[in-house]
Amino acid sequence: MNEATLIIIAIPLLLVVAVILIYNSIVGRYNAVDRAWASVLTQERQKNKIIPHVEKMVEQYKLHEASVLTEVTKLRNAISELGQGGVDAAKLALTEKHTAGLLQGLKVAVEAYPDLKASDTYLKVMAEISEQQEQVGAAIRIFNRNVEEFNNGIQMFPGSLVNAMLNRKQPINSFTDAEAQAGFDYKPNL
Repeated sequence: MNEATLIIIAIPLLLVVAVILIYNSIVGRYNAVDRAWASVLTQERQKNKIIPHVEKMVEQYKLHEASVLTEVTKLRNAISELGQGGVDAAKLALTEKHTAGLLQGLKVAVEAYPDLKASDTYLKVMAEISEQQEQVGAAIRIFNRNVEEFNNGIQMFPGSLVNAMLNRKQPINSFTDAEAQAGFDYKPNL
């Protein structure tokens, strides 16, 4: 075999290897997004373990105020719906909204019942809710980073070419918070 024949064989072979590597990279990034979404769901469901303590606390202090109990119920329902239908940043945003509503209701309850502030149960539940919110925030940041890497992989050349021909994956929306965005005057022109 002469050099020309080796070059003619090597170029298509290298091209095939490159396509396989890019294809596998897209699949790997997609799986990373899926895993990150599962972590977000896990953290949200972890909050669900706190809800019975909140309900007990509400009953214990006879705070049958409809808004607190309603927010507890909404949060429980929103968390249970998160895992249905794959990655859904909109459902996550709704769940976070319900969490904020619950926390606001608890703050109002504390103002109405000052002795609740001193309750060891209240302090533990509030600390656990805060910790869970921090964990959810961390999981969302990881999820968004994986979404960015995946979207870059399918939208940048040569990944976009391989994706269009073989994978046919669609870009995934990252998690955004409409309430947080409303607090900023600046809006990027994305």
